Amino acid sequence: MSDYNPVLIAPTGANRKRKRVGRGSSSGLGTTAGRGNKGQQSRSGKRLPYVGFEGGQMPLYRRIAQRGFSNAVFKKQYECVNVGDVAAKFADGETVNRETLAAKGFFSKKSKALVKILGNGDVSQKLTVQVDKISASAKEKIEKAGGVVTVTEEKKQ
Repeated sequence: MSDYNPVLIAPTGANRKRKRVGRGSSSGLGTTAGRGNKGQQSRSGKRLPYVGFEGGQMPLYRRIAQRGFSNAVFKKQYECVNVGDVAAKFADGETVNRETLAAKGFFSKKSKALVKILGNGDVSQKLTVQVDKISASAKEKIEKAGGVVTVTEEKKQ
């Protein structure tokens, strides 16, 4: 290392003095401290209450009539598992149901969703499958391998 020690100098205009608001009228930011006159923005703790707040006026989302119906609240949620994944983790003669699938790590044990088996992949083991729903191709593959399928939730038409 050499003893060279250059002096770093900031370019002109790079460093500015910080604004000291509310320090007298001659500072240029006295009296109202640069906040304007009156109103919500001029007060201390000036923060808008929520997105869509219109200063106390009835907000747009409440002025417009609510129309239609959403079925999202009543929608059934499914944990989908492929036949190929089931075949990889289950041995011949085992029972495949919600508890065993959760125990093997297909989904969380706390999950409240229903279970559906999909037909992606192949299966060669004789499995006893007891699930809420199953695709036609998955059912065909399991039964072709000699397994038994029991569906708890029947298709409504």
